[in-house]
Amino acid sequence: MESDEQRRSHSFLCTDCSSTGGSFRAGRGEDGERFLNYITSLKLEIPDVRNLRILLYGPQGAGKSSFFNSVDTVLRGRISTRALGNSGAGRSFTIKSKTYKLRNPTLPFTFTDITGIHEGGTGIQPGDIMKLLKGHISDGYTFNPASTITEEDPRYKRNPELKDKIHCLVAVLPANTLSSIPDKVFRQMSEVRNKARDLDIPQVIIMTKVDETCELAEKDLRKVYTSKKIKQKMVECSNKLGVPVECIFPVKNYHEERATNTTADTLLLDALQHIVNFAKDHVEDQADEKDD
Repeated sequence: MESDEQRRSHSFLCTDCSSTGGSFRAGRGEDGERFLNYITSLKLEIPDVRNLRILLYGPQGAGKSSFFNSVDTVLRGRISTRALGNSGAGRSFTIKSKTYKLRNPTLPFTFTDITGIHEGGTGIQPGDIMKLLKGHISDGYTFNPASTITEEDPRYKRNPELKDKIHCLVAVLPANTLSSIPDKVFRQMSEVRNKARDLDIPQVIIMTKVDETCELAEKDLRKVYTSKKIKQKMVECSNKLGVPVECIFPVKNYHEERATNTTADTLLLDALQHIVNFAKDHVEDQADEKDD
């Protein structure tokens, strides 16, 4: 018998999930092993930076923690739940800045997970995210929805170096409820995006819950890049935040599975490879500017 959660998910499914007749994003879909080999062989050659720092941000319940867990799952080859998430509605389950290392063995990049953005004053302040971008907030800081961190806080870093700063900003947006996210949330996200732009930090959108958006993708994830509905949602994401469509990656997070799925892995690895490349390019550019 179908559960209440499944019925709620299916209520968001597109009723017209027709195919575009071919993949609208060429060269992706069957390169999972190649993506994995590239990521696991990645080396940094910047003396002052040991890890690329990737920041996940977005609305509450978008799947930020689940996205990290899914990436960790792919790299470990088994289900991982290191970043604790919350399946229910309400305030964000993540309340602290938490940075996770990837172990395969230890890879030269990390993910920082933070409190979600919310219109009701219970989420993270955009000012705190901006300070994170600049490397001012140390790991473990508990966010205050009423005010941003002050310079007197023991977890405030006054003179951050390149290794402390964020090297790629990743917005996580749910495809199935994208249209119902309040404009106020997108305005706050745009504030953060504009600050990242001013700092030359590359930006990516991870579009989650594609299987809850399109029946074509729900039945066969290999159809993600042939689905008209998924392409429409990617364009909608682009219009909402201004991130180019080529920097938007549809994925399905692991959340109830007990085993991995090759197609889900490939979508996640495709996104991860681009995120890591963008972050690496940024760090190299910043290091070059410092040497000049």
